Amino acid sequence: MDFDLSNAILGIAALLFVVALFALSAWAFKAFFGSSDNDAGKKGREKRLGVVETAQVDANRRLCLVRRDDVEHLLIIGGPVDVVVETGIKGRPHLSPPHGDVVIAKTAPRPGAKIGQT
Repeated sequence: MDFDLSNAILGIAALLFVVALFALSAWAFKAFFGSSDNDAGKKGREKRLGVVETAQVDANRRLCLVRRDDVEHLLIIGGPVDVVVETGIKGRPHLSPPHGDVVIAKTAPRPGAKIGQT
């Protein structure tokens, strides 16, 4: 049996191509048909928990506004101790769609500013 280097390189390249094609197919299948951990078991249900806003206080600590249902809680996290600053803040109500008889009128554009004319 005669060993040919060009056939070996071609075989290894073909094997790597098949492995890459399989990995790409698995990634595409997961991206289109898979569900993330956050949405697992919640199809058809509205999310109840979420981070509304965060702000950096200093190098270690963050101020976080967390919403559960329609109630918000203000937390400071990241320090030696996490602290609940305020609880039971009434959250903003969910926006409802406008009524059917609401009409948004288009207006004519305003003329541009006349700079340098007296």
